Amino acid sequence: MSKTDPAAFSLMDERFGCDTLLSVATADSGRPSVRIVNSYYEDGAFYTITNALSNKMTQIRKNPQVGVCGEWLTGHGAGENLGHVRDEKNAEIMSKLRTVFAEWYDNGHTDESDPNTCVLRIRLSDGVLFHHGKKYEIDFADITE
Repeated sequence: MSKTDPAAFSLMDERFGCDTLLSVATADSGRPSVRIVNSYYEDGAFYTITNALSNKMTQIRKNPQVGVCGEWLTGHGAGENLGHVRDEKNAEIMSKLRTVFAEWYDNGHTDESDPNTCVLRIRLSDGVLFHHGKKYEIDFADITE
């Protein structure tokens, strides 16, 4: 039985289902690192475009557990490299990401011809979201119920 208020998921879609800045925290030998990435939220996960050789991806390969922080949101999840942005299995999500990130995607920041340009998915496990003074504790396992 779901214990998360369904309004929390609607708020997640509303607030983060667009190009949004997200802080992503990883750890390397116990030392935390935090960076801000452009991201897009859908169905319990954040997506971003990055380089497979970046520090964040190197750290996620060693320890996929990450922390996230966005507009009145904190949470935890697991990061995974979905592979190259032009990989056929990523066609659906990349269509969305190219649209959502259209304002900056083709300005030289993203090189789809680079074999290391990849999709990072952060599957959320839990989070706390605040909206107009109300606190929502979110169990993202409830999203599939």
